Amino acid sequence: MPPRSPLPQRHGLDAAWLRTPDNVADTPPRWATIGDFLLDRLPAEAPVAEMLEAGEFVDQTGRPWHTEDAYRPNAFIWFHRHLAPEPPVPFEIGVLYADERIVVVDKPHFLATTPRGVHVRETVLVRLRESLSLPELAPAHRLDRLTAGVLLLTTQRRYRAAYAELFQTQQVQKTYEALAPYDPSLEFPRRVTNRIEKPRGSLQAVVTDGEPNADSLIELVETRGPNACYRLTPATGKTHQLRVHLAGLGLPIIGDPLYPDVRDVNADDFSTPLQLVARSLAFTDPIDQTPREYSSHFALEWPQVRQ
Repeated sequence: MPPRSPLPQRHGLDAAWLRTPDNVADTPPRWATIGDFLLDRLPAEAPVAEMLEAGEFVDQTGRPWHTEDAYRPNAFIWFHRHLAPEPPVPFEIGVLYADERIVVVDKPHFLATTPRGVHVRETVLVRLRESLSLPELAPAHRLDRLTAGVLLLTTQRRYRAAYAELFQTQQVQKTYEALAPYDPSLEFPRRVTNRIEKPRGSLQAVVTDGEPNADSLIELVETRGPNACYRLTPATGKTHQLRVHLAGLGLPIIGDPLYPDVRDVNADDFSTPLQLVARSLAFTDPIDQTPREYSSHFALEWPQVRQ
């Protein structure tokens, strides 16, 4: 772990850092200057020269690095990444509850929980750090970007481990609701148990052989013509677990661009939300032992059936 950053957050984001490796064994040395190192290590599109000129790279004391500074092994370099434009997600985050330890929100569809890939500023974490002025805000668990519903975050670093452990040790009762096709030949309730893995570089998670690591209870709530509402109670939390389990039954969730087949959707297309909502979250507070339960207000959108 690096030492504490000498740079404050910017736009709700922590500063990035690099640590220079030891190149004393290289003859001649691989990098003669800090400028050489940064130009080699950062992406070609990064404006390294301009950032060095502006003093945007700093050492552990906050002193700016300069282009011609001699290369030093095992030195920390801190900086804020230049962010690419992102399509704004046109939905608000509803705060269900907040106190000195936690913030519980109703996450909208299309908004990622934390920065990842091309989604950085348009995430729950970054938006709320700025709007609530909580620089140490962090999620205790995660929801897929396309899934709406109840999400729990901690306000300070000192509370993070206690609440995260609830999810890691399966001490949280979570229920979801989803709209998907109705198949009268399938009996419900039913439990789906198998092994799910997400290969590196793949958009989809897949069911593989081996010891089961994914367990979901699926209940039929209501039918309307060719579609149905299902209550989903996962006992585990693998990536895309509920989407994979329903698709595996031949019941892909309505609006799912990944299962059973990957569809190309424009980044600024918010017209077809995934009909999956994290409906409720219940647990015993690890600090004061208070029973807590929160529910999402998002409604599922039934497709119109032509008569």
